[in-house]
Amino acid sequence: METIIVIVFIIGYLAITLEHNLKIDKLIPALVMMAISWALIALGLEHFSQWFDSGKHELLESFGLLEHSEKMHLMEETLLHHLGKTAEILVFLLGAMTIVEIIDYFDGFSTIKGYVKTNSKKKILWIFGFLAFFLSAIIDNLTATIVLISILQKIIGDRSVRIWYAGLIIIAANAGGAWSPIGDVTTTMLWIGKKVTTGHLFVYLFLPSLLCMLVPFFIASFLPAFKGKIDKEEEDDDKPKSKFSATMLYLGLGGIISVPIFKTVTHLPPYVGMMLALGVVAVFAEIYSSSKFTLSDIHSEDADIVGHHSPVHYSLSKIEMPSILFFLGILMAVAALESLGILFGFATTLQETMPMLGTELHHEGVSDLVVLLLGVGSAVIDNVPLVAASLGMFSEPIDNELWHFIAYSAGTGGSMLIIGSAAGVVAMGMERIDFFWYLKKIAWLALVGFLVGAVAFMFTRTLF
Repeated sequence: METIIVIVFIIGYLAITLEHNLKIDKLIPALVMMAISWALIALGLEHFSQWFDSGKHELLESFGLLEHSEKMHLMEETLLHHLGKTAEILVFLLGAMTIVEIIDYFDGFSTIKGYVKTNSKKKILWIFGFLAFFLSAIIDNLTATIVLISILQKIIGDRSVRIWYAGLIIIAANAGGAWSPIGDVTTTMLWIGKKVTTGHLFVYLFLPSLLCMLVPFFIASFLPAFKGKIDKEEEDDDKPKSKFSATMLYLGLGGIISVPIFKTVTHLPPYVGMMLALGVVAVFAEIYSSSKFTLSDIHSEDADIVGHHSPVHYSLSKIEMPSILFFLGILMAVAALESLGILFGFATTLQETMPMLGTELHHEGVSDLVVLLLGVGSAVIDNVPLVAASLGMFSEPIDNELWHFIAYSAGTGGSMLIIGSAAGVVAMGMERIDFFWYLKKIAWLALVGFLVGAVAFMFTRTLF
């Protein structure tokens, strides 16, 4: 039965990675894979000899000796445990996404556009690089990529020039998301899963992540694509803007930044702080929307609906629900493999067969090569299930260097292919970037940055 479940997972995984070829949204195979995996577990419960208790984080070798009713009870408890952990991540993401949409409702991100005053291609490259690096740490790399490419489209009219910037923004956004607990879904998973803390994440990963961004940008600044000046798009002076745009931008970003502080003070799960931040931002959004001001899309066909709509309701309707459902499916599918002890056994095999490179990590001595391969793997397939699998594979304590190296590798390794990260996929869709163009022009820059950052991490971890 375990073999059948693994086959289901592999088929589902292939369908996810080949979504562009199959023309099937990746959330569909993720949900089907999750449902079938747990159904097979329920139907074949009598045939399993071991079970991984995620709550206690230990393998139950005596599972096969339990009564059927006891097995059912343990399976239900395990399923509820994983659903609870997954729900923490999803509710957190829902809150963050809603705040970002509220900011966009008030055209808050136009404030950032006003800071770009130069026509120099090289200067614009560095401005957007640092914006992507730090903005992704605050509002997550996916959202930062969407925001910055949207601004680029208003500044640079030539798409052949713009896709170069988009490619480098992917690298910077993924690097920036790695050192922040709210910068990347995988880092958020490790943070919520109590594998890393905010302070240690910053101390261990800020310098490696910064180098992962700086080195590719330094090399790129000498490339022909970033020499000379650009013809900036004419400003649309007739386009009405909200007078509260800057206020909502700073309020929204401040609310998101306050979440790690709230967790540190109260020791409550991060989603509680995010809900508080959303509530505060929503209060101001409702107050400001009752004032008479013009929205950016006031001239659209449904202007009357938008004009009288609650900004919170409108923002909730704009959330990427397919992404939320995809995370639900993939995380619960990986949980099925973890519950059967498959990931635990895979981790043991991996550690025994891989050579030990560099400084050994504490306790189990997980090879650096294993983590580097995880980073390369995140470029080929989605990094969310890889990190979810690592949570079940390794048992190191909180803030062990292993978790920080995994956060770095999974977060930045995805930049090597355009389909390797959420930021890359969204940039691909927004700018119609060709897979092989990215592979030829940008991938080598991402690889250089990834390796330089990894070496930097191996050095910084010896200091703390």
